[in-house]
This record gives sequence, structure tokens and C-alpha cells, in this order.
Amino acid sequence: MAEQISAEGPFSCETPFERGGGLCKTCRLLPETPVGRKCNRMVARSAAMNALLRKAATVANTDASVVMRGESGSGKEVVARALHANSTRRGKPFLAVNCAALPGELLESELFGHTRGAFTGAQTARKGLFETADGGTLFLDEIAEMPLPLQAKLLRALQDGEIRRVGESEAVHVDVRVVCASHQNLLQCVKERRFREDLYFRLKVFTLLVPPLRERMEDIPVLANMFLHQEREGATFAPRALAALVKYPWPGNVRELQNAVKHGAVLSLGAPVDLEHLPEELSQPIVLPTPEDDGSLLTLAQAEKRHILRVLEACGGQQLDAARVLGIGRTTLWRKLKTFGLEA
Repeated sequence: MAEQISAEGPFSCETPFERGGGLCKTCRLLPETPVGRKCNRMVARSAAMNALLRKAATVANTDASVVMRGESGSGKEVVARALHANSTRRGKPFLAVNCAALPGELLESELFGHTRGAFTGAQTARKGLFETADGGTLFLDEIAEMPLPLQAKLLRALQDGEIRRVGESEAVHVDVRVVCASHQNLLQCVKERRFREDLYFRLKVFTLLVPPLRERMEDIPVLANMFLHQEREGATFAPRALAALVKYPWPGNVRELQNAVKHGAVLSLGAPVDLEHLPEELSQPIVLPTPEDDGSLLTLAQAEKRHILRVLEACGGQQLDAARVLGIGRTTLWRKLKTFGLEA
């Protein structure tokens, strides 16, 4: 996102710095962040992403907590890794956990660790992510899904810099920077009493908004070429394939784009990636009839129904993707579709 890549032809660096060293002259961030044995490389051309990354550069070299908002797959973890890689903590661990992927009891053990016999199956003592990430950064994805009782324990850990393993009374000092993310509006979650207000204000020292891919269309060619280069050195896109990538609304954001490029790279068998090599939703888009906009005034319920159905259509009928785009829960979308008389 910090580097610019030619929209046409193979991957090529157009910025003054060399790969593996130097800051981006636009956003002043190191463009590469390690991910296991691989390396994330940030690329961007849009004004929206460059503005975000410039703000991230000013925030990176602090110990302040950061809240990131953005749709699923938009690149929140990539930005979080960039914050870590550009901080004084870069030599220490960066650990990530999805708070929505684990039930509350397991998430508590994952974060804070447990002592032997703390619960059924706890045959040995185990460090949690806070202890393992000591000196580094802990990324809490989808933090809005964290149960309220666990939010209270997280707040104490942030305020006191101490944690207690499950089943232990002795406190352990930790030095961890917390970066969290959610596709939901945390302030709205506070109003709905689903998220603690004191934790919200403790976390929200800085806020970074990661725009969805459909709002930064200029980034699609550079991202697509980077992903294609990662799959096959020197590979290219046919013009109509690249045009289809730019036109598509990408409800799954950058993650969906990366998978689509991988799909095309495999099926093209060494030839330029053309339209027929891309997933069906791009190569054979299904256009459903939509209500004609005759300029008449709509009730709020009618406008909501029309918007929901259009988003659902753009997401290829995938309700989970549509719910993420709309910023509502999957169950909420199901209920609304049921009131419309549609099968969910």
C-alpha cells in the first residue's frame, strides 16, 4: 500500500527506495512486514489509502492503543503489522487473535494463559498471548465479539499492565501494545451495551479507518499485479480481465481479490490471465432485474429494503458478505429478509 506498481505488465517498483530497505517517500512507512516465512508488501495508489498510511506513520512509533475499523478483508491486519514493524517494538513478537473465532472460556485462556487443572483438559500450565507478546504487539481482531466479562479483565490488564492466568491469583507484569479492530462501530456497540464504555475509551487513543476496496478502485490494478507476481513471476493480465477486476464491487475486499487472482493464475497455465480464467462472478456476472428508480419518494422501510436487496445482489446472494457490507449482523439480515417475504 505504500509502494506503487505499474497497472500494466509485470510487477515493478516505481518508487525511489530499494526493496528490503528505506522508507516510502509518500507515507514514511517501511513497506515490508514479515508474516511467518513470508513478507507482506504494502502497495497503494489511492488518496484514501495514502492518507490512512500517513496517519499510521505518525501513530506507529508510540505505545498508544489503536482502534481500527473496516470491513472484513479490507486489510486491517496488514496495517496493524505495519504499525508494529515501524515501531520500537519491531524486534519483539507480533501476535494476532480473532476474538470471534473462540468461545469466551477458550479466548480467556488464549489471552491470559492458565494454570494446570484450571479447567477440564488443562493438564499443563500454559502462557497466554499477553505473556508471549511481552515487549511486542497484540492484535485483537473483531474485538466487538469479546464477551463482556472478558472485556472487564482486558481493561484491567491494559490499565495495570498485569495479567492473571486462569486459575492463578499471582499477577504477572506484561508490556504489550494492543491494537484492535472490528468491522462494527464500537461506539454503537457501547450504546447497545454490548461493549464496555470504559474499555472503549481506554482503547481508542487513536482511530484508523481502513476504506473498503470499492472505495479505492485505483488500488485494484496495483494490488492485482502484486498478487499475480507472487503467484507467477512475470505473469500479466489481459486488458479485459484487468477491466473486470476494476469493475467488480469486491464485497470480500482485498482478501477476495487475492483469491480471485490466485484462481486466474492457476487456470491460465502460464498464459496471460484472461477473463475466462477468473472466478465465475467476474467472468460471467449475473445481472438481476432491479426496481426502476422512477424518482418517487420512498418510505424509510421501502428505501431500506431496496438498499439491502441491491447490496445482496452485488454480493452474489452471499448473506454473510452482504451483512458485512451493510454493517449489521448475519442474524439481523436474516430477520430483515424474512420480513421482506424472502427465504433466508
